[in-house]
Amino acid sequence: MAPPITGIGSQKKARLQRLKEEVMRFVFSNPGCSAQSIVAFLSNDRNMRNHGLTPRKIGFFIPRHLKPHLTWWQDHTAGRRVYGPLPQDESTSSSETY
Repeated sequence: MAPPITGIGSQKKARLQRLKEEVMRFVFSNPGCSAQSIVAFLSNDRNMRNHGLTPRKIGFFIPRHLKPHLTWWQDHTAGRRVYGPLPQDESTSSSETY
């Protein structure tokens, strides 16, 4: 019988953090992209094949983990969600004057 697992899950946290960073990097450079294009980029170009990514999983992942950074809207011509960065608030993007 194997001993009980007492680790803190550092590999799981590292994978989650890498996935967050890669999804944000792709969506910020390609606003208006679909979940299918995100999965294709991550699986083929970024060698994340063993993560078991599907468009459905990405569709659930973005609102759950990246809500402060990304948003989605409905593409009515194709009938699917497309993702993009949140617009910056006027108060945070403008520089302070003294």
